[in-house]
Amino acid sequence: MPVLVITGTGTEIGKTVTTAAVAAAALAAGRSVAVLKAAQTGVAPDERGDADEVARLAGPVTTGELARFPEPLAPGTAARRAGMAPVHPHEVAERAAKLATEHDLVLVEGAGGLLVRFDAAGGTLADAAKLLGAPVLVVAQAGLGTLNVTELTARELRRRGLEPAGVVIGSWPATPDLATRCNVADLPEVAAAPLLGALPAGAGALPPAEFRTAAPTWLSPRLDGTWDAEAFRVRQTP
Repeated sequence: MPVLVITGTGTEIGKTVTTAAVAAAALAAGRSVAVLKAAQTGVAPDERGDADEVARLAGPVTTGELARFPEPLAPGTAARRAGMAPVHPHEVAERAAKLATEHDLVLVEGAGGLLVRFDAAGGTLADAAKLLGAPVLVVAQAGLGTLNVTELTARELRRRGLEPAGVVIGSWPATPDLATRCNVADLPEVAAAPLLGALPAGAGALPPAEFRTAAPTWLSPRLDGTWDAEAFRVRQTP
């Protein structure tokens, strides 16, 4: 798995922190890691972006960013409004493929959900993943409403000939409600893909040293971690 594409079922669900956790676990396993942000929006030229945040939390990773646009909008819209050239899926795929020749693992983080548009032609992260032939990790919310968007994301991946690598819950609350606890069993069923981890709420606020130590305990062995999905399910089953 030299390239892993990471998408979300929406915005603000823990995609960047999950990317950092996957990177930290891979580094702890002795792998070299690169993180590519396909398109950064809502960040000024002198501000830290998502790839920088991954490096801060995870440690020594190679970071890359194809473009950044000042307004917090879909990349295609943000590029158009800024009068800037958009990012195209083939550019994402080409940069990721080059990084894969130099690293054991390349993490490609999208912007928002799977079908957020990069350009006027309707290019998306899914198109970049298809060009790469890469698996796609889906970061999902924990609570009520997550089942529908997670299933839609997984179905769209398969419609395009892509296989979901699995699902990670981007932010697991300290006191989960009934729907959240039931979703532990339901998420892998609706996605027809394994649950590969659950990050505790607030994980991104941990000091980097603590984050790096804890990250493998939030992810399954398939992501270089030690998290046990079945034990987690049993604990949370209402």
